[in-house]
Amino acid sequence: MWAQAPADEIDKHFDLALQYSIDGKDALAIPEYRKVLELAPDLYEAHINLGQVLLRAKQPAEALPHLKRAREQKPGEFKPVYFLAETLFDLGQFAEAQQSYAAAAALDAKSAASELGWGRCLTRLDRRTDALPHYRKAAEMEPELKSFLLELAQAHEDKNEPEQAIAIYRDFPENPAATERVGLMLMRGGKPKEAIAALEEAVKVSPTAANQTALAQAYVKVGTPALAEPLLSKVTTSDPQNFELRMYYARILRDQRKTAEAARQFQEAARIRPDAAEAWSELSGMLILAEQYPQALAALDKVKELGAENAGHMFFRATTLDRLNLKKEALDYYQKFLAASKTNPDQEFQARQRVKLLERETGKR
Repeated sequence: MWAQAPADEIDKHFDLALQYSIDGKDALAIPEYRKVLELAPDLYEAHINLGQVLLRAKQPAEALPHLKRAREQKPGEFKPVYFLAETLFDLGQFAEAQQSYAAAAALDAKSAASELGWGRCLTRLDRRTDALPHYRKAAEMEPELKSFLLELAQAHEDKNEPEQAIAIYRDFPENPAATERVGLMLMRGGKPKEAIAALEEAVKVSPTAANQTALAQAYVKVGTPALAEPLLSKVTTSDPQNFELRMYYARILRDQRKTAEAARQFQEAARIRPDAAEAWSELSGMLILAEQYPQALAALDKVKELGAENAGHMFFRATTLDRLNLKKEALDYYQKFLAASKTNPDQEFQARQRVKLLERETGKR
């Protein structure tokens, strides 16, 4: 069969290697192809087949010399050019791979895989605008390849090119993840009204914690926090240990003057992270509004223990002690507040008035 001798020996190893590769037994095919090349070093069929098997076996560095040799032998054939491009891509040699994909596409204008590889190389070479027509051409030829456009959209997003990314993501209205990305980028771009439609669609199709939270934030941004509350209730239930989410939900409730509900959420946040002074601080404010003064003092104690007490906390402690009719303690804290405060004229005026009255009532001057 072959020009080189011993022909029978070459045939035996080649046929065995071919059968192994057909059966998907690449680990067994590889040494047989290597044996063929020991006997017939210039055999094109052994180089191209071994290169493909090694590539399939995730050994692109091993495949490279064989596919280079096959291309040298038959530069006008599609297979060695295309598989060399695939090997170079796997090795991260994108400039060389792009050239090989372009050559493969020239040899076979119907090769969607060559167009796709060409585009993917250009993306990795930061030539995203040049890459787009190749992705689209590949998808036109083989519609199942359209999903690869999402990696180009992600590349635009990673490079802070939201308009280009959004344009591609909008080609995937049936994909909730793509729709979610559109909404999130519109939110980041300060366009919450535009983001709402995309995020509502994403939540309807696939209600993840991320897109529900983003939709809630969009509702808050456009001044409809009541629509955000049920979403935040759901996501805090599904992710009960998420401190930041819990605090956000609590603050939305606080701003809606839902004091009791906000206090419960701040309390839960403080349970999740007992060292978070902000949670205890917010909790104290809600408890004061709810006229739960002993509990408010306990929360203020935690703020102080954590070294986060400021003039505002001193004022709240003073007014809380005052309401509990603990006059001496209240007087002491009003005075501490006045010594510490420099930027709260209304509270300072109130504190000075209470100090005068409490000094008369307690006999302290």
